[in-house]
Amino acid sequence: MPFSILLHQAKRTPLPPVTTMANHLRQLLTIRTHLCYDLNLTIDRLSKTETKKHRDEIYQTAHNYLFLPIPPQIARTLESSTLGRQKPPKHHHKNIHYTRIHIFKSLLLRYTNKNPASGFQFVGTPAPSIWRFMALENIVKEALNALYHHPDDAVRSQADQWLQEFQRTIDAWQVSDNLLHDASSNVETLIFCSQTLRSKVQRDFEELPSEAFRSLRDSLNNLLKTFHKGPPKVRTQISLAVAALAVQVPAEDWGDGGIMNWLRDEMNSHPDIVPSFLELLRVLPEEVFNYKIAARPDRRRKFENELASTMDVALGILTACLNIPELKEQALEAFASWLRLRHRIPASVLATHPLVLTALSSLTSDVLSEAAVNVISELIHYTSSRNTEGFSVQMPLIQVIVPQVMNLKSQLRDSSKDEEDVKAIARLFADMGDSYVELIATGSDESMLIVHALLEVAAHPEYDIASMTFNFWHNLQICLIERESYLSLGNESLIEAERNRRVQVFRSSYESLVSMVSCKVQYPQDYSELSKEDQKDFKQTRYAVADVLIDAALVLGGESTLKILYMKLVEALSGPQNGDMMDWRPSEAALYCIRAISELVPFTEAEVMPQIMSLLPKLPHQSLLLQTVCLTVGAYSKWIDAAPSGMTFLPSVIDILVSGMSMSEDSAAAAALAFRHICDDCGKKLCGSLDGLFQIYQRAMTGEGCFKVAAQDSLHLVEALSIVITELPPDQAKKALEALCIPAVAPLQEVINQGPLVLGQKPAREITVHIDRLANIFRYVNNPEAVADAIQRLWPLFKAIFDIRAWDMRTMESLCRACKHAVRTSKRFMGVTIGAMLEEIQGLYKQHHQPCFLYLSSEVIKIFGSDPSCADYLKVLIESLFSNTACLLTKIQDFTTRPDIADDCFLLASRCIRYCPHLLFPSPVFPSLVECSMIGITVQHREASNSILSFLSDIFDLGKSSHGQQFVSMRDNVIIPRGASITRILVAASTGALPSSRLETVAYALLALSRAYGGKALEWAKESVSLIPVSAATDMEKSRFLQALSDAASGVDIKGLTIPIEELSEVCRRNRTVQEIVQEALRPLELNLVYVSS
Repeated sequence: MPFSILLHQAKRTPLPPVTTMANHLRQLLTIRTHLCYDLNLTIDRLSKTETKKHRDEIYQTAHNYLFLPIPPQIARTLESSTLGRQKPPKHHHKNIHYTRIHIFKSLLLRYTNKNPASGFQFVGTPAPSIWRFMALENIVKEALNALYHHPDDAVRSQADQWLQEFQRTIDAWQVSDNLLHDASSNVETLIFCSQTLRSKVQRDFEELPSEAFRSLRDSLNNLLKTFHKGPPKVRTQISLAVAALAVQVPAEDWGDGGIMNWLRDEMNSHPDIVPSFLELLRVLPEEVFNYKIAARPDRRRKFENELASTMDVALGILTACLNIPELKEQALEAFASWLRLRHRIPASVLATHPLVLTALSSLTSDVLSEAAVNVISELIHYTSSRNTEGFSVQMPLIQVIVPQVMNLKSQLRDSSKDEEDVKAIARLFADMGDSYVELIATGSDESMLIVHALLEVAAHPEYDIASMTFNFWHNLQICLIERESYLSLGNESLIEAERNRRVQVFRSSYESLVSMVSCKVQYPQDYSELSKEDQKDFKQTRYAVADVLIDAALVLGGESTLKILYMKLVEALSGPQNGDMMDWRPSEAALYCIRAISELVPFTEAEVMPQIMSLLPKLPHQSLLLQTVCLTVGAYSKWIDAAPSGMTFLPSVIDILVSGMSMSEDSAAAAALAFRHICDDCGKKLCGSLDGLFQIYQRAMTGEGCFKVAAQDSLHLVEALSIVITELPPDQAKKALEALCIPAVAPLQEVINQGPLVLGQKPAREITVHIDRLANIFRYVNNPEAVADAIQRLWPLFKAIFDIRAWDMRTMESLCRACKHAVRTSKRFMGVTIGAMLEEIQGLYKQHHQPCFLYLSSEVIKIFGSDPSCADYLKVLIESLFSNTACLLTKIQDFTTRPDIADDCFLLASRCIRYCPHLLFPSPVFPSLVECSMIGITVQHREASNSILSFLSDIFDLGKSSHGQQFVSMRDNVIIPRGASITRILVAASTGALPSSRLETVAYALLALSRAYGGKALEWAKESVSLIPVSAATDMEKSRFLQALSDAASGVDIKGLTIPIEELSEVCRRNRTVQEIVQEALRPLELNLVYVSS
């Protein structure tokens, strides 16, 4: 039976009622899914209705919207109507869209003037279906024309939307096939239709009846032949479609012994079409790893095995193609693709294989070099694939590859070579380095030849080429330094001796590397003129070079690396002058590198660091240079604190940072961060200079003295002073803390004094900037009594802001953050303030439902939850918060619109389980909280969903903790009656209701449920899984899923049980249709919720 006829057996959308036809026709006037399909059905249905009103409505709609002649099919039906005898206006309305008219005209022409024509015969197909496909074909062409050529962005967007929706319809199969067989189709149409057909085969193959496979295969085969000299993009898409078909159809169903034998026979029968078939041969192994194809995991594994078993056939075909010069490049590209399967062909066989020898001999070919490089790159990876026998079995092939690649070394310096050719050669050396790093790390003479070649790559002026080696230097460093690399030696003395020997062998290489890469961080002359994207790329380059310098310092030692970089700095400072102006860029580059290795320079270093610190104040105050100077000061704050001479540098260092705060916003940000590091590490030394530090702090807070510290960066200064205050004696700390708070408290108090109206109308930022500073003070002043005293004095101010601005989420989040840090630092010194704080947020939550009130409560629970003296008011607090939240979240839409509330609510609930289960589980609010979580499990918001799933997992894991076991019976009274529904929702979540990125969290909840409830959970799971149709998941796939849950119930470690859950998830998500079927089957009945009032 022809493919086109089988296609008509697929499920179609039912026809809408006649009463909706007039409105439906209006929708047809824009580019939408099923446009002409529905129009045809409307016309077809119109002939069957005898209601004059409906006929007139449809005619009037077309008449008014289009001002076009009505096609004969409608006109004849409306002959008796007075409306039918009216003439259309002479001119189209100005607002009627050009594209809309054009598309609809084409549709009408299809109905009135043209005969059916397509690449297939519609034997026995009713005429309306012919018209439908013909009209759709025309609309696709018109939409593509609008997409690519219409000057109006809105029209292009509309056309694009329609085309995307069209691709998801059942009709896309036949329409795409027809247009691909239509010789009049232009390139745009061919590319679109080939992409559509490919995506349909990949994702929607199950839409077709099983008998349609052979017709589809034959049609695709014919298209391959048709386009063997056509547009390459079209040929590639058709090849991908055939490959996707092969992934989903078992070899025994494919016939002819499977796709490889079928392909070989086709190539023998049609030698002129071989290039097309070679492209198919290339993409076949690549599609094994294409998870866009809606194949089951079992089928994917079998397909990989099918291809592996026919490797000899594939290589035989490719070897034969080598005899035809025009096919060599394609044959080599296909060979590279097949090598990615990592099928274990013995290295001794590959070492002498014609395909390998041809690739090696083609490395210097102008025509074949790119394909040859791809092959050799895959062979290098092939030989490095880990196996039990190690590299020894791969040596025959390695010994063939390495000398040939090494012969290319001279081309790295060949200025006549194209950059892309040099990049390809560099890639081979980088691949060898990455793949053979364990062999290279032995330090043999042969391996050092590869290292020297990699140094040449690293020295290349183009960063894209030099950076190819960075991964190698990192992995080599690990092999040289990490103890695991030497475990086979056994004896500690032997390990240390061998490590020292290897480090010594590679020392000169890493020293050269440091010199080579350090110049790559120098700012380009035109940096300020670069686009933001280019500036961002340059910063990424600097980060990558910094990582390489750290790797080198781990091998060489921080002191040795520092000496090399210091010489770079001296060289830069003594370099050529441009009149009175020194080029600051080389000095900045050297300092950037010195800063990068700061963590590896010992605090006892006394030779180079003092000289560097002496140089810093002498450097010119250029903004970017000063920014790096400040960051370097901050990076070496620990050295300044520990070094014997460090104290002598503190005054000049502080002066540098003050200059940085006055230069520019960027240098001010760097200076503020460095100031924080200096105070953090040198806090005790700075206690005697507190007055001077306070002056800097106050000037920065108020913007005096041209200070350019942004509000966000000023928090670093707040932290810095807070850390110094922590080092003070308790009596001095309280006074200093009060002084530290004044610049933040005074503006807030001034606003409050102006009355509630002013406070309520102030922009949030003008309030939160000061509250954020107080929050950082409470966070970093590690003196619980002093902070408790401060928060007690400031509570009236906080309460005023709570009362007046409780509606303002931004202000409330800032204020709750300040309270959170006060609670964390003060803990039990909070005294009566904590009670007042909780009473405030409990009352305000009922009115304003700010999520941050829940988060602040969770912090209180974390600290005070196990305190018996707090039990009474904490119990009232959580019951009030949970009952109010449960009333807010009664359906999934509530979770979607208020995800922050859900997130913080269930974070609070989880903390209650951990810190005060004695308050949560006996509470009457616990059942409603569980039911609330059931409603929200499938919320798409990531954090909210994770919090809910973690809450449920914590409930299921309650018996694992000693303090939780006593509440297991209370838990079970709530969970067991709801167990079947919870399981069903979790199964739905794992099979598509939640994104696959959340599968790990869902899987843990399912396994934890099984572990907690054993046989009961297994029965719940069986009941849920049985609802999944066999068309979506086979009995075997369901069985493996249930076995994983059974193993969890038996006490097997959960970590090893996730694969069957992942596979069922993949099966049920393999395409949109299957996912919708599964979710419809698993969708639970409405939950009947009963909430407990607070």
